[in-house]
This record gives sequence, structure tokens and C-alpha cells, in this order.
Amino acid sequence: MVRIRILNGLQSPGPTQASVPVRRAPSGRVEDPLALVQNFERSGQGWFWSTDATGCLSYLTDSLAETLGVDPATVIGSAFSDHFMRCDEGAEISRNLPFIMARRSNFERLMLCTVNQADKRCWLVSGTAQFDPVGSFLGYRGSGVDITEQRRSSEHASQLALYDPLTGLPNRLHMTRTLEAGMIALRTRRTACSILLIDLDRFKQVNDTLGHPAGDALLRQVGERLLAILGDREKIFRLGGDEFQIILPGLDDRGRLGDLANRIISSLSQPYSVANSRCIIGASIGIAVAPHDGAAGEELIRNVDLALYAAKAGGRGRYRFFSGDLLHAATDRRLLEEDLRDALVKGQFDLLYQPIVNSRTNCVTGVEALLRWTHPQRGPISPALFIPIAEEANIVQQIGEWVIRRACEDAAQWPGALRVAVNVSPTQFTNEALPKIVISALANSGLPAGRLELELTEGVFLSDSPDTDRMFGMLKDIGVRLALDDFGTGYSSLGYLKTAPFDKIKIDQSFVRGVTVPGSRNGAIIAAIVALAEALDMETTAEGVEAFDQLDLIRGLRVSHVQGWIYSKAVGREEIMHRLETGEWSITPAGPARQRSERQSMLRKAAIILGNYYHPVTIRNLSETGALIDGLIEVEPGTPLIMDFGGGQLAGATVRRVNRRQTGIEFGLPLVSDGNGSLCTSQRVSTGALARVGLPQAGVESTVQLWEEATPPTAEQVAERLGLNLEAPQLPDWALAGTQGDPHAPPTVQAFATRYLDHLAGCGRTRQVHEEWLRTFVLPQFGRFRLDEMAYADIAGWLDAVTARQGQGPVMARRLRGMMNYMFVLAKRWGVAGAEINPIQRQFEHRDGRDRPLEHDDIARLREAADASHNVHLGAIVALLLSTRLRVRELLGAQWGDIDLVERVWRVPTGNGEQDSMPLNAEAIAIISRLPRWEGSPHVIANPRTKKPYRSIFKSWDAARNRAGLPDVSMHQLRRFAP
Repeated sequence: MVRIRILNGLQSPGPTQASVPVRRAPSGRVEDPLALVQNFERSGQGWFWSTDATGCLSYLTDSLAETLGVDPATVIGSAFSDHFMRCDEGAEISRNLPFIMARRSNFERLMLCTVNQADKRCWLVSGTAQFDPVGSFLGYRGSGVDITEQRRSSEHASQLALYDPLTGLPNRLHMTRTLEAGMIALRTRRTACSILLIDLDRFKQVNDTLGHPAGDALLRQVGERLLAILGDREKIFRLGGDEFQIILPGLDDRGRLGDLANRIISSLSQPYSVANSRCIIGASIGIAVAPHDGAAGEELIRNVDLALYAAKAGGRGRYRFFSGDLLHAATDRRLLEEDLRDALVKGQFDLLYQPIVNSRTNCVTGVEALLRWTHPQRGPISPALFIPIAEEANIVQQIGEWVIRRACEDAAQWPGALRVAVNVSPTQFTNEALPKIVISALANSGLPAGRLELELTEGVFLSDSPDTDRMFGMLKDIGVRLALDDFGTGYSSLGYLKTAPFDKIKIDQSFVRGVTVPGSRNGAIIAAIVALAEALDMETTAEGVEAFDQLDLIRGLRVSHVQGWIYSKAVGREEIMHRLETGEWSITPAGPARQRSERQSMLRKAAIILGNYYHPVTIRNLSETGALIDGLIEVEPGTPLIMDFGGGQLAGATVRRVNRRQTGIEFGLPLVSDGNGSLCTSQRVSTGALARVGLPQAGVESTVQLWEEATPPTAEQVAERLGLNLEAPQLPDWALAGTQGDPHAPPTVQAFATRYLDHLAGCGRTRQVHEEWLRTFVLPQFGRFRLDEMAYADIAGWLDAVTARQGQGPVMARRLRGMMNYMFVLAKRWGVAGAEINPIQRQFEHRDGRDRPLEHDDIARLREAADASHNVHLGAIVALLLSTRLRVRELLGAQWGDIDLVERVWRVPTGNGEQDSMPLNAEAIAIISRLPRWEGSPHVIANPRTKKPYRSIFKSWDAARNRAGLPDVSMHQLRRFAP
């Protein structure tokens, strides 16, 4: 039998070279196997290869070499692994191809792809190890088949299987795999994993009114907004319908999770433009955190679903953390719904009325009807609990009609013209029978229509249909008053105020509650609402006023009416009748002097770690910053302790006051909202950490000893092991001075230095050195400067002075320059007001020729531009800077009592409590004499509208110096021209 070699051109490896017998065709012609192989290679369906014992190619099909982009003549002798890599297991395993070949064993259908080619090609490659008779390795021979198209098709199918085709987000299957990976990381690396389950509110209305294509477009926009917030597509999943889920590995801070949930709710609640229509939806979010809320994926999914249900039941448009009591909430809710259906028939409902008081006269002008339900077994039940159940059970219409009729009957019996306000839900507002119900209630009670006020929330505008305007018209035709309740907290724009015939705007208590907190913008928001209401000829009512500082500010903002506990809680109809019998009803406000953190009264079991013992206690009331507890005896104020709320929620605290068995404590870190009106710690301690410290993982009924050792750890040591703060961070005394004043103004350099040093808390030596530099050099010179003033300070002159000091050379100047530059870089990164211009960078800009000495012509142009400014005082300020040696901050803070025109001196307070006397020339006296004075205002330079010092005049100065063609001139430079 004749034998021929299969692979032409290969170096014969020896006697074992593969050969095949010659086959004869039926015609008797001998078929050449080599020709068959070459024909197969030319077809492009496959290729052949071989290597020597070192792994270098000794043969490669010419067509494949061309595909690889290499010369067929030069590819021989190069390593096989230089051209191919594994592509089925990722880059980490792809480096193992040389190892696979080094094993000298056969391999079948190994998936390889090209190494250095933009258009990746994929092949299934097989190789057979070749050996000589004595067992010496000779190399590999093998073949390959192109599977590029099949692989691309498979990847496309995988994309369809793991990603939502509508939004492009990962789907439920992808979510399951991601969650499984997170649970594995939880068990192996003990990293936390949080889940946010998002359900869109009122999405069904969009589908029903605009059609499913519009609903699909809306879902795509929702996905884009979520991606804009999270920034990582692989963390956001669309589960189907209008449900989305977010998985956040490694995050368990409930404060950050709550902030994220609020951002998502706020973003998704903004209007959408879909199919040339304006759509408004909302979002409810459930949150669960592993391992505290479940150590398995199925358990975590169940619990986050319960949290979402609780959020939707709580009124929608909010978030809710999972808690253990939610497992029992479903059964309890079902029983409560059954009882609620019978409550109206059995007469278990009643109305109380909270007075609405004129803020100037303290006279009651109206009352708001508040629904109360007294359960025969459970007692009083909060409306926040049963109203959402009534809406979901579709019985809110019957309850709402009863409230309107009962309120009209009660008000008709009261003497005088006291108005009664009744809340109308969006569900009631869409009821076509509402006008008939109102007319019937007024007719049966005999109450004049003008004494009934219907309070509507912005939710009535969500449908944005002609039916809304028609309902408004029908109600106004009846003659009732309309009030817009919870203004600013809904989902609508201001466009509806153009046509909606409201008589009053009610400012939600969420704006009132934080109005006196330093840095709060609530005051500006309330002022804008009042200005809007006055322009539209509407009254305003501020809800939830409880303290005198709130009341004073509300009055100062010209809010016409006030409703809150500072005047009265809700009272019964008989009390109102008694008050009105004597004539006009006036209430003297009574309450705390200042706003406190909102306190929740309760009877809640907890525990205290104090010394070597674990004490069960009862929480009487709870706020973000502290609590009042029962159960501790003989504890001195200032004592550190740890409170255990259960479920891994531990908070470091300090005793602040003691009254018999009741103890008031202050938390080191404030508690955060759990999204359902309650409070929780921002982080939780794992059960493993509790066990390592030796703390009980469940509550105890009596005091127990924790540690047996002779010297048990102190509360500070336990708190350190658990990562808790026993006390709120205290600012150093030297950094507290000069921080008072306008909360909206940019901070002083002294105030910001405190935050800067807190940032360096983990760098002990650096913080110590920088604090010394700040004390010695920076703060004595610039401490009272605000950040926006600092940008125009004479940094160069100050650094020269530091350099000239005895023992201080240029090295210190460079260090100070670097420290201050870093401070302003951080301030800008943190978004601190006034940090827009870095004084160090501005100094280098001036050195580049962007600044030049001022000439007398420049001064003349600056004077003219300042006189023409819309700020009526800017011209006087510029003139005084040119005629005195006053600094800008000293001029803006000066009072008339500091000026003695007879002695011609201006007394300027210094930092040590003393005063410097600055002589005044004739020009300065003439300028001061022309300045206006306002009664009750001691300030020399005061805003004509507020009669208070300007928050900042630098915007006016920027406009003036730009008008003068001198954009880089600092106000501080003008002092150089003073005599």
C-alpha cells in the first residue's frame, strides 16, 4: 500500500509522521489526500497548525495567517501563544494558554481568539501532542474552526436573556445572579449588601390614558434618571412592569441609603414629557440591608418587598426600611381593614378641630377638622395608619363624605363667622358627585358656603385634564373657599396657580420645622411662597409652629395665619362652643423658646450598657439627638454610655440631665429617619461584632453583668470596638469665635479651618502641624475674613511678612501657600459658599501679568461705576475705602455708635475686645453725613429693605469693576490710596 504525507511543507518529525492509505475512486483514479486537505483550507471553513517541541509554529494555514494580519513566511518560528489567547474565561485565565500547552496533553475544542486584532475572531481549536517512539515530545498538530458568528449570536442571545430590551438595564435574571454573588461575598468577605426596590406610583394612569407606547417611553426615561443618579448601569435592574431594583454591595449606612432614596423619589417625581403630553408619576421605595435583614437572597427579596409595601401603605412617595415587625404587619393590616369597614357604621369616628390663628392679632379665624378613630380594643389609631388603608380599600369616599357633613353640622352651631376647613383627598376630588355632596351638606346644616374651606393637595393636578378645571369651577360656583394644602411638597409645577381659584396657600410643616436651623433655606422658601401668595391675593397659613423662635420668624416673613401647638392642639366641638360664647376667640401663644428636634412619645423597650452591666430601660420619648429614658438610678450628668435599640442598632450617648428615675441622654451621632416617621441608627453592628465584644444579641428582662475580668472595658473602649461615637464632635475654642452671623453667608476662614482640621483627623502629625500654622500665622491675619473676601486679600504681602520674620524663611512661605491652596481646593470640592476663587491661584494669575498697579484714572472710573451701581451704598463704600484705612469687613459691620463726628474719629473693634481710633478726614465726614439712617437699625451700611447689614456686596462690586474695565481689582486694593 502506497503512503503519502498529509501536510506538505512540514518538517518530518520522524517515523511516526501521520500517513493515510491511498483511496481509489470508482474510475480507478487515485485521490490525493493532500489535495483534499488543501481544498478544505482554501474553503475557509477551517485551518491546520503544528508546532515544534518549544511551542513555536512549524506550520499554519496561509489563509489564517492573512486573517491574523501577519506574513505567512514570518509566522513560522513564532510562539503559538503570541497569536492566540483563551476567550471563554476572561483575561485572567487567558494567560494560562502557554501552561496548557506546556502540559503536553491533548486538548479538544478550546475556544481561542486573536491577541492583537481590533476585529476579534474566535475559533474552536484542537491539538494532539506528538511523541517519538522513545517518548520524547515533538510538538503539537491540530486544527481549528471559525466560530466568530456563532459566538456573536450567542452573546446577542445572552444580552437578550440578561438585559431588558426596553430600557437596556439588567433584568430579573441578571439581578438574581448579581444578588447571588453579593450573598457569596457576604458570607466569605463579610461585606454588606443593600437592596432598594422601587415601584412607580400612578404609572397605570399613564398607560390607561396615553397608551402603552407612551408608558414604554416613560419607563425609558425613568431608567435614564436612575442611571443619572447611580452612575452604574450594572447596579440598576428592571424587574418587569413598573418595578425597578438597585443592588448596592458594600453599603449599609442607612443615613446614606435614606438620602439616596429621597433623591430617587424627588427625581422620579419630576414631570415627564411623553407623546407631547406632560406626565407626572411618583415612586415608593423599600430598603433592606443584608445580613441584618436576611442572609439569603430569597429572604432579602421577601423583606425588601415587605418594606416597599409598607412604604406604599404609608402614603406613597416615600421610602421605608425593613424591620422585623413588618413580617406581622400584613395580617394586622388585613384585620384593621375589616374593622375599618365597620367603624363608620358603628360610630367609632369623631372630629377634633385645630385652631387657625391670625399671626398679628392672635385671634382665631378658623379651624381645621381632623378625623380621629377610636378602636374598641386598640384605642386611638393614628390617621397616618388608617387613612392609607381606607384609600387602598376604596372606602375613603364614604369616610370623606361623612367628614364634610359632620364638620358642616358642627360649624353651623358655632356663633360668629368661624370658618371650618376639611381635607379632600385626590380620590374624592375626582368623584363627580363631590359638588352635590357639598351642596347637600351645606343645605342640611344651614352653614353659609363661605364658612366652608376645602383643603386640596397638589395631587389633584396629577391627571392634568379638563375635568380638573371643571371641578374647580363647580366648587367655586357653590361659594366655598379653596385652600392649597402641603404646598411645595407635591409633584406639580406652579402652572396650575394661573387658573386654580385658591383662596389660601398652606405652608407645609416640613418647611416650618427646620426654618430656624442655621444654614437652612426654609426661610427663603417661605418668603418666596408668601410673596407669591400676596401677588395672587391669597392668604397664607404656616402649619406645625411649636416654638417662639419659629413664630417670630414666621411673623417676620409676613405669613398671615399660623396653625400649631404653640397656640393650641386639636380640641372638641364643645370646647369651641365654650370659647365662642364669650365673643371673639383669642389665644396667647405658649411653648418652648426655641425649636427642638421633633420628639416622639413612646413606651419602647431598650437597654443601656453602663459600666460592667447591661440594664433594661424604657424609652419615654425619642428625637434625632437624644432620648428620655426610665430605669437608670444614680447616674451623674456627663456619664458616657451605650444605648442598644435591638437588631444591631447601638448608639453612643452621654447623660445630660437626671430627674429622679428619668434620664435625658444625648447621642454622639444623630439618628436618621427610617422613612416611615420613626428613627433608627445610621449603621448597625453585626451579630458577630456583638458576640466578640460579649454583648447580648437579644433583650434581657433584668440587669446582667457583661464581663467577668477584673478590669472590664470602659464605655469608651466598648464604643471604640463597635465604631460608635459617645459624644458629638466638639470644635476647638479657638475656632468657634467669629462663626456667628448670617447662616447663608460664606463662612469665615476661621470657621472653615475647623472643618479642614476635621478632614485631617486621621493624619495625626499633619493635623498637629497644620493646626499650629493656622494658630500662629493664618488666623491672626485672615481669621475674620470670609472665603469670598479671602480671594482678594494681599496674600503675597502676607507671605513676604512671614518670610521676613525671625527664624522663618522661604520654606515656611511655600508650606503655608501649599496648605492654604489645599484648603481652598477642598472648599470648592465640598461646594462651600465663597470658595469659587482660590486666593493662591489668583496670586499666580497676578504674577503672570493679569494684575497691575492702579492709576488715578482707574480710580476715577471705579468711582463712577460704583456710583452708577444698583446697590445704593456701593458708591459710598468705595469712597470710604479710598478716604479711610478701614477694611471692607469692618466697614460693613460698623455701627453708628462707633462714629464720633465731633471728635472726627471712627472707633473700630479689634479682636482682643479693645478698640482702635481711626481719624476721619473731611471727605469721609461728608460721605458719612450723607448716609441714611433708619429707626431701630444701628448699622452704618444697611440694606434699605431689611435694615440689616448686607450679606455680600461683592456681586455689585464685580458688576462695577467690570463696567470700569478692571475685572481683577480687589476692593482691598482701594485702601492703598487712602491718606
